[in-house]
Amino acid sequence: MTAAPRDDLAQRIAGEITLSDDPGATLRKWRTDFDVSQTELAKQLDVSSSVISDYESGRRESPGIGVVSRMVGALLDIDESRGGGRIRQYARVLSAGFESDIVHDLREYPTSVSLDRLYEAMDATELVSGDHDHVSGHTVINSIEAITRLSSDEFYRLYGQSTNRALIFTGVTRGESPLVAMRVVKPTPNAVVLHGVTEEDLWDHAPALATIDGFSLAVSTRDLDEMLDDLRKLP
Repeated sequence: MTAAPRDDLAQRIAGEITLSDDPGATLRKWRTDFDVSQTELAKQLDVSSSVISDYESGRRESPGIGVVSRMVGALLDIDESRGGGRIRQYARVLSAGFESDIVHDLREYPTSVSLDRLYEAMDATELVSGDHDHVSGHTVINSIEAITRLSSDEFYRLYGQSTNRALIFTGVTRGESPLVAMRVVKPTPNAVVLHGVTEEDLWDHAPALATIDGFSLAVSTRDLDEMLDDLRKLP
C-alpha cells in the first residue's frame, strides 16, 4: 500500500471526526464502514473495549486530535492487514473527486462481467433488458446525496472510465429521481440498479423510461454492506 492514498484518507477521516458535532457517532460510522468491531479496534490500540464504546456513545469526553489520529491509524492498520481493500476503495472515490457519503464504491474491472453475474452478486431482479449484457465496472452511489449535490458534469464523472458500467443507486424508495436523472445525463450507463425498492413499489414509469434509453433496469433489496462486499469480489 503506497503512502499517499493512506495518508490522504487518514487526514480526511480524522478531519471529519474532529470537526463533527458528534465525534463519537462519526467514529462509529467509520469503524463500521471498515467492518472493524469495537473489540478489534481496542486490541489494536491496546485499550479495553469499553474505552471505544464510551467514546462512541459520548459517555467519555470527545477525543482530542491525538487520540483520533491513533484510532484512525489503527483502523487503517487493520485494513492493511486484511489486504487494504477499504483503503483502495476510498482512494478510488476520493481520486475521482467525490465525498465518501456520496459514492460508496467505484470500480473498473480487469475484464467485462455479464449482467447476469453482476445481478447474482447483488441478488437483483432485472425488470428491463437493455441494449448491452455486459459491464466493465460499477459505481454505487447514495441516490439522494448524488442527485441533490452533484452538477451534471460531476454526475457524468460517476461513470469512471466508461459508460460501460452499472450505476447503482442506494436509498431508493420509488425510483423517480434516478430515472429522471438518467433522462438528463447522456449517454446513459449500460445498467441501472435501484437498491432498496421492490418491483411492487417501483415508480410506474421507470420501466418505460429505461426502455426508451436502452439500459437494463434492475432492483435489489439485499443488505447494503453484504452487497458491497460481493461486488468488490467481481470479476
